[in-house]
Amino acid sequence: MLQKLRDRTTGWAATVIIGLLMIPFLFVIDHSYMGGMGANDAAQVKAPPSWWQGAPSWWPVSLLWEHREVSVEEFRQRFEQERMQQRQQQGEAFDPREFESVENKRKVLDGLIDEKVLLLAAERAGVTIGDAAVRSYIEGIPAFQVDGKFDATRYQLALSSQMPPRTPKEFEGLVRESLRQSLIPVGLGTSAFVTQAEVDRMVRLSGEKRDVEAVLLPEQAEDTAPVTDADIGGWYEAHKQDFMRPETVTIEYVEVGAEQLPAPAEADDAVLRKRYEDEKSRFVEPEGRLASHILVRVDAGADEATRKAAEEKAARLAAEAKAPGADFAALAKANSEDPGSRDNGGDLGWVEKGVMVAPFEQALFAMQAGEVRGPVQTDFGYHVLQLREVRTGAQVPFEQAREELAREQAQADRERAYSELTGRLTDLIYQNPSTLEPAAKEVGLQVQRIGPFSRENTVGVAASPEVKRAAFSESLIEDGTASDPIEIGPNHSVVIRVVEHAPEQARPLAEVREQVIAAVRADRRTKAAEAAAEALVKRVQAGEALSAVAASAGAEVVPMPGLPRGAPAPSPEANKAIFEAPVPVEGKPSAGRFALPGGRQALFAVNAVHPGNPEELSKEQREQLRSQLAQIDGAAAAEAYVRQLRKQFTVAVQESQL
Repeated sequence: MLQKLRDRTTGWAATVIIGLLMIPFLFVIDHSYMGGMGANDAAQVKAPPSWWQGAPSWWPVSLLWEHREVSVEEFRQRFEQERMQQRQQQGEAFDPREFESVENKRKVLDGLIDEKVLLLAAERAGVTIGDAAVRSYIEGIPAFQVDGKFDATRYQLALSSQMPPRTPKEFEGLVRESLRQSLIPVGLGTSAFVTQAEVDRMVRLSGEKRDVEAVLLPEQAEDTAPVTDADIGGWYEAHKQDFMRPETVTIEYVEVGAEQLPAPAEADDAVLRKRYEDEKSRFVEPEGRLASHILVRVDAGADEATRKAAEEKAARLAAEAKAPGADFAALAKANSEDPGSRDNGGDLGWVEKGVMVAPFEQALFAMQAGEVRGPVQTDFGYHVLQLREVRTGAQVPFEQAREELAREQAQADRERAYSELTGRLTDLIYQNPSTLEPAAKEVGLQVQRIGPFSRENTVGVAASPEVKRAAFSESLIEDGTASDPIEIGPNHSVVIRVVEHAPEQARPLAEVREQVIAAVRADRRTKAAEAAAEALVKRVQAGEALSAVAASAGAEVVPMPGLPRGAPAPSPEANKAIFEAPVPVEGKPSAGRFALPGGRQALFAVNAVHPGNPEELSKEQREQLRSQLAQIDGAAAAEAYVRQLRKQFTVAVQESQL
């Protein structure tokens, strides 16, 4: 039978039939085998085969297309890395719900797509990275170095502590891929250059100053014209976002803090003595020396002759201090150059180890009580030391340490009681997370309620950033279950549950009617002020003197000679408008207008333009500016390269996987 089947399936006719039968299977096979989007992909970058750049994406042999995928796992890892980075940068201001926006997800995904685009382009261009380049790059990473040199043990430990842990081979693969995809854009970025003419042009533009005259126009009269229902309705519909009722929540909560805890019982001596014995090493009075000194100061850059003279002076003072009946304090007051101790006769008080510089400390702790020694050289100069008294390290008795031990034990008892109460409350809430009442009653605490409140209007425990963040979190709003304990202070936490939620919504027109009318009138007033100011500008542009135009408007001209570009004067927006105005020609000023905060209008006339002077730059400043401009141009070239590649390749995104 098998032989008959074989005989009937040979020959050109059978081949054609089998080929035709295979075509339907092309449409049911997992597309990932054919270069299509796989089930676990968030995005895919595809390029036609290099030997047929114009191949259409629908061609049946699209399996010949080159492609790279962004897996869902890869996207999620990068998204979590970005989350951690944003949390560190923003601290308490970080909003997890806002971070989860579609815009943020697409931004992270776009970055990964760019990497895949660069990698695919590098492969098509034949870019390869040798082992030596990978090794050199890894050895240059500071995290893998000890004392500035690559350390294999540090390298292994760093890789094993990553999340997820990686083997050296895996990490080398990542480095190789990163170098491969960045080689061309980095090359573009570093190859950028700027000519002297471009530097000069930038200096002339950035250093430009303008002689300006400004006129602050009187405020426009209040709008008193009737506002019709049509005006009100039209404005309301066009500006609903200005009349929104903010999202609000009402929460119930159970608070656990110091005031809910009974005062701990006073610990008995047995407990305190055990604590004392367990921590006996803490209660040791450190070894010390009661010392005085005389300093003959020497500056760090002093020459050898100056140092020699200072040393001889210190030796002479040491000899005087050692003489029978010598008054060390009097010598210090008369000769010491240490302003901190001179007036006290050189007294340094009790000196413990680790406080003074090494040569000073070594000499002092090698002396006997009553001894004078010197000169002792340090970075400050030469010292003459007097050791007045020695205090050896001694064990502090229990009776002397008892008060501190009792205070620490009471604090430990309070913390333990707080931890036990919080843990018990949490366990009970987990048994029935849809309500707080039974658990609170079981542990003797009260359920309290706050709300409704918005993100901007919070009171009490809701004012805590952590509580507010949890109260407006999607999980608590949707589930209606209790949160985990939220710490809002030392030994102070709350468990909350959202009981009511009102999303952001437009307030009804009837409620905001007066606000809408005020907005319509304010808009009319602004437009009237702009129209009046524009009419005055046209008069100046027609050749009328600014002073005459100002007088007709009941205003005065304010000269502003030498106004620099970018100065926040009269305001950042005003400066921008002034420097966007054309350069005056043939002695005719260039006129314009700008609005000040609050809507008040002002006229201006540019009478002269003074470009920056490239000759005023030093050689170092010129080179620094050239480098900065080259970096900007290089970054723009690299970015343009990536944008162009994305136009050449086909990018598919699976939104449902984000």
